[in-house]
Amino acid sequence: MTEKATIEDRVIELETQMAFQQETIDHLNDMVTRQWDLIENQKKMIKQLDDQLYALEQQSSGGAIQHQVPPHY
Repeated sequence: MTEKATIEDRVIELETQMAFQQETIDHLNDMVTRQWDLIENQKKMIKQLDDQLYALEQQSSGGAIQHQVPPHY
């Protein structure tokens, strides 16, 4: 094999590896984006539930806080 063929084979191998790596990076980026959207939606839902719980506590106790830390903490 000539030196030119060896270098060409090496370049082709590197290009192939780079293509697979780029595909993996794109796939991971899509996964991270979907997970971030899911986390943001869950944060909104938790905020809504927290607001609802607070409203129910205010309504049932007449404004007094029911969940106080015991004195031994």
